[in-house]
Amino acid sequence: MKIDFLLVGQGLAGSILAYRLIKKGKSVRVFDTPQKNLSSRVAAGLYNPITGRKMLKTWRADDLFPEIEKFYSEIENETQSSFIESTPIYRPFLTIEEQNEWMGKSAEPNFKPYVDRVLKSSMDPAVNDPFGGILLKNCGWLATDKFLDAMVDWLGESLIQERFDETLLVKGENEWLYGNDEFSSIIFCNGLGAMNSKFFGFLPFAPSKGEILEVNQEYDPDIIINRGVFRVSLGKGRFRVGSTYTKHDLDQGITEKSKIELIRRLADLMNEPLVEIISHKYGIRPATRDRKPFLGKHPHEEGVYSFNGFGAKGVSLIPFFSKIMVDFITENRPLDREIDIERYFNYI
Repeated sequence: MKIDFLLVGQGLAGSILAYRLIKKGKSVRVFDTPQKNLSSRVAAGLYNPITGRKMLKTWRADDLFPEIEKFYSEIENETQSSFIESTPIYRPFLTIEEQNEWMGKSAEPNFKPYVDRVLKSSMDPAVNDPFGGILLKNCGWLATDKFLDAMVDWLGESLIQERFDETLLVKGENEWLYGNDEFSSIIFCNGLGAMNSKFFGFLPFAPSKGEILEVNQEYDPDIIINRGVFRVSLGKGRFRVGSTYTKHDLDQGITEKSKIELIRRLADLMNEPLVEIISHKYGIRPATRDRKPFLGKHPHEEGVYSFNGFGAKGVSLIPFFSKIMVDFITENRPLDREIDIERYFNYI
């Protein structure tokens, strides 16, 4: 069978790119090995316009955020599923100086689309926020497990749930042969699996491990509370709490050290007791050294592409950049230098 695209990996990147290509009228075959600890399934799924300890605006937020809820809502309608939650994010201030700074910044055109309001005093005794905080809008979270399950059903026979074996890939005159099928192009969307590929092993991934907990607590407002740790309501007093960040101990699974760290951070955030720890999970993020994704065409092999390296922000990055990638592949529109893997061709 002749097929336009072979996609390696059905995480967030592979699922969303496959959807866009199929909607473009292209034929697709996706290979994926189901894994219990797939980073996309363990991901917190937050999309947040103001991030980090310094509370900075997310890179390219004005491009990314108009696309997020519109795109995931479209797939909800397409799959008759529910997985996107538009939820305000509340970030407590650490000092009165920070409160004063955001009283001014919140009205600036650069921040105004993402700021609901600034609170000068505590929103609730259950929250450790004596200096108040900032309530953000145009944010929320994606239930990544539900999304990926919906895409498994939607892709149907286009998804092959078995390991892609690169050694069985054969280069033809104008196509790539794999099994009994011919493909015009191959796109690697397989996260850190690309590090072991003969095509994209040169790309400077910087894997990082994150651990999360699911816990029971009583205070359950309709917001995400996020400072030092995020606290996302899953309903009925159940919360996802995370996440840690480390470039070490990548093979050690969940750790007692990270569990203690998350419990401590949650205690710093909330003034109410932790009732119960329900689960403890980890994932390895396909982050990159310069924190920019890896999009583009292989420098020597025709029809071989990378759509990868979205790290911890895949939920917010991939809807926008999947459009950019499809336009690049199908209409030969150029990629921005900061995301094009061409920036690393000197290292091959």
